[in-house]
Amino acid sequence: MSVNGQQTMAAKTEGRIGALETSLRVLEALKRLEGAGVTELAKELHIPKSTVYSHLNTLRQNEYVVRDGDTYRVGLKFLDFGEHARNRMRIYDVAKPQVDHLAEKTGELANLLVEEHGEGVYVYRARGAQAVRVDTHAGMRVKLHCTSLGKAILAHLPEEQVDAIIERWGLPERTPQTVTDREVLEEELAAIRERGYAQDDGERLSGLRCVAAPIIGQNGYAVGAISVSGPMSRMKGERFDEEIPELVQSAANVTELNMTYS
Repeated sequence: MSVNGQQTMAAKTEGRIGALETSLRVLEALKRLEGAGVTELAKELHIPKSTVYSHLNTLRQNEYVVRDGDTYRVGLKFLDFGEHARNRMRIYDVAKPQVDHLAEKTGELANLLVEEHGEGVYVYRARGAQAVRVDTHAGMRVKLHCTSLGKAILAHLPEEQVDAIIERWGLPERTPQTVTDREVLEEELAAIRERGYAQDDGERLSGLRCVAAPIIGQNGYAVGAISVSGPMSRMKGERFDEEIPELVQSAANVTELNMTYS
């Protein structure tokens, strides 16, 4: 390895704790597999069973993992961490009433999303009377380029931050409708800035459409986004192109004002 290569590797590993990273990998695998035993985790992570057992036992003794027979699962202690993190976010407190109102007004699923580490994180969701059931939940992380919420945020971030996000996560395809070309995405982000809202035409989940508006902070950049999601059968025509966009933009505007002056 060249000297420069050694420096690069050292920069990547400096200050990192290998054992802690292994514990985090174990937790992420437990979540992904929806519970697993020692042997399954060892195969999934390509590490010895004795190592997996040691990490699981430590996590269980500290109440972060529970055991049911030979199966280990992520414990509810993480729910306390998640609620703590969310409740400390001012945008959650201010935007929640607007999301609830959108769900009641439209009868659909309303959402609040923020950017963290280059991904979108659902902070809050509210279900209207006709809302469809989809895979999203509070805390779920999604790539920004394939949702209206994410695109609304990307359109209102500094260019260098958008570059860094795309360099890290790429533009993976989720459905045949996903925008995976950088130039096409740039054109769409420009259009979003001009009209004030973003649309998702089945780009993350086939058959689901979504309209989102950015929540702009005092620095002029997006601090989050609010959306309404529904099936294509109901999200079409004037409702998709005019009614819902007007509602989400109004909700975002009220949220911005309350964050600034309340």
